[in-house]
Amino acid sequence: MKKIRITQIKSGIDRPERQKLTLKALGLKKMHATKEVEATPQVLGMVRTVEHLVKVEEIK
Repeated sequence: MKKIRITQIKSGIDRPERQKLTLKALGLKKMHATKEVEATPQVLGMVRTVEHLVKVEEIK
């Protein structure tokens, strides 16, 4: 399975509760925090929910 690197580039402040909870579920707690996760359909769906707040890179 592919891995992706997710980096939070915008704040979750003043965002809907659903987006805040999605960031928390992805393991992103602070600005510029980075997580490497498996690119499962569930994770990709969460990334799509907050795509305007994060930067996604594919790891080879």
